[in-house]
Amino acid sequence: MDIIPLVEWIGEGPAAALFGLATGVIFGVAAQRSRFCLRAATVEFARGAMGDRVAVWLLTFSTALVWVQAAALLGFMRPEDARMMAVPGSWSGAIIGGLMFGAGMVLARGCSGRLLVLAATGNLRSVVSGLIFAVVAQMTLSGWLAPARDRLAALWITEGGQNVNLLTWAGLPQWGGLALGAGFAVLALEIARRNRIGVSWLVFASGVGFAVAVGWVFTFALSQIAFEPVPIESVTFTGPSARTLMFTLDRYALLEFDVGLVPGVFLGAFAAAWWAGELKFQGFENEVNMRKAMIGAALMGFGGMLAGGCAIGAGVTGGSIFVATAWTALFCMWIGAMLTDLLVDQRGLAQPA
Repeated sequence: MDIIPLVEWIGEGPAAALFGLATGVIFGVAAQRSRFCLRAATVEFARGAMGDRVAVWLLTFSTALVWVQAAALLGFMRPEDARMMAVPGSWSGAIIGGLMFGAGMVLARGCSGRLLVLAATGNLRSVVSGLIFAVVAQMTLSGWLAPARDRLAALWITEGGQNVNLLTWAGLPQWGGLALGAGFAVLALEIARRNRIGVSWLVFASGVGFAVAVGWVFTFALSQIAFEPVPIESVTFTGPSARTLMFTLDRYALLEFDVGLVPGVFLGAFAAAWWAGELKFQGFENEVNMRKAMIGAALMGFGGMLAGGCAIGAGVTGGSIFVATAWTALFCMWIGAMLTDLLVDQRGLAQPA
């Protein structure tokens, strides 16, 4: 992929933002049409079902593994160069932040990526929750909450000055990640078959995983020719939401991949919803739901930044290159979400009217 003419024409920063925009559009369209949502999958699983939401999430996760690992084998990216792999990871941050994020996405009725997609379709609940999420994420990144994040993250750090590659740790060959992804995909397709999920729905679910691979390939290609260091990254929403918010408030802020990603997801989801006739304004049903959503958004903002990524950033993007703390965070998100559903939502349903 020769991107040199484009970079020479518009510059490195605008090129990075353009790649983020393209990645975001693919993600937004696919996520809106597939109804991809980790929160929905965990709730469904917590209530003893292996339905369409679990199938969609598992297919997205597995196809991300397949696409990204195939790209690595073909030389289109190097997982060891990715930002989240090349720096020390935090086991304590992954555990504590993952539990907080999982609880928050149940209370807010969607993870950060899902909130952005829903906001593009006219869901005002998601607009409010998304803004709170972005503000708290920024506070956790470099504001008043940053010292607390630093202390919690420092409790247990990976050794060796970098994160742990699960494939290397397990002694698996280079193609081991691709094989694992294919195995998960077979399981996802079997669950989808039992739930009679249509082909188009499955195609869009796999498109979410494809968007993750596109982001990795774009940023890796740019890093190979850029004069200034370029972070090798892909789809995530904790850091990008905070940086996009600051970009709109600071006229001197620099263009980067993250700044293009968030608007791209919004535009892609909006276009997909408009094409399907699904644009509709929605608000909070009552004060209780509003309060839960605001608390959940705040938990996701802090938890996602502490965990090193959100349900997408850690759960799919980091998982696709087998970052150990990302897999840990994903597991804890599932646990936090299922416990919150059990203690809050299911208990509420069981109470007499």
